[in-house]
Amino acid sequence: MRIHLHHVTHYQYDRAVTLGPQIVRLHPTPHCRARIASYALTVQPSGHFINWQQDPLANHLARLVFTQPTAEFRLSVDMDVELVCSNPFDFFLDPLAGQFPFAYSARDVQALAPYLACDGAGADVLRAYLKKNGAEPQPTLDFLVALNQQVQRDIRYQVRLEPGVQTPTQTLGMASGSCRDSAWLLVQLLRLSGLAARFVSGYLIDIDPSASAAHPPLDTSQLHAWCEVYLPGAGWIGLDATSGLLTGMGHIPLACALQPEGAAPVEGATDVAQVQFSHRIELTLAH
Repeated sequence: MRIHLHHVTHYQYDRAVTLGPQIVRLHPTPHCRARIASYALTVQPSGHFINWQQDPLANHLARLVFTQPTAEFRLSVDMDVELVCSNPFDFFLDPLAGQFPFAYSARDVQALAPYLACDGAGADVLRAYLKKNGAEPQPTLDFLVALNQQVQRDIRYQVRLEPGVQTPTQTLGMASGSCRDSAWLLVQLLRLSGLAARFVSGYLIDIDPSASAAHPPLDTSQLHAWCEVYLPGAGWIGLDATSGLLTGMGHIPLACALQPEGAAPVEGATDVAQVQFSHRIELTLAH
């Protein structure tokens, strides 16, 4: 199925402001499983320079520099995405990583060191939570599926409009959080378990299997956050703590990061001003 996604992000200011350089992370990552047939990013105001680059984690970034003050900043993404149904468990796992806990090779440890670094705050609380999933050796996939589902059961999903991400102990203490809060909690739990993990933001496209040209799947996409864990032989595998499932064909990663702030869709400074923010995502069947 080929889907056309139209995403508008709009900032309207109460006066003309000077925008500092803006970093935009709204392009699918190189490891995105869906095929991106076409992509376009439109920026307003027109007086700007754009420079596409890749950051150290291979994310595609657009760096925007504006030439004059403006009362609005608008980003429009248009892309055609080919979604193919696949089995999320269809990957090879190195036999040495079949049983949890396991040890990464010396080469992997060197490359994965940043993804293994734990936030020391609240480590005792997280360790106690991990014990609920059992401490005995078990198949690695069983451990991952059980932990992902445990977070999904224990953390009530809520929409949070406040900026930032809760600490893992806050999320556990309140037993609620947004998708980014649950994803960050899962990242820290995996790292504390000795598994390399990273935070991911992207689009979640929820397709109705009965959709057709006569009944296109409208209003079925949102910005979302999940976690990826590195498994020898398989590479980076996505875990969605909001649903308790492995990521599927509708997960379109836009940025992978060591910390949640490194995956923000838009990052940059501006003059102090009153701002009205809006964004919308529309889906139609592409031809």
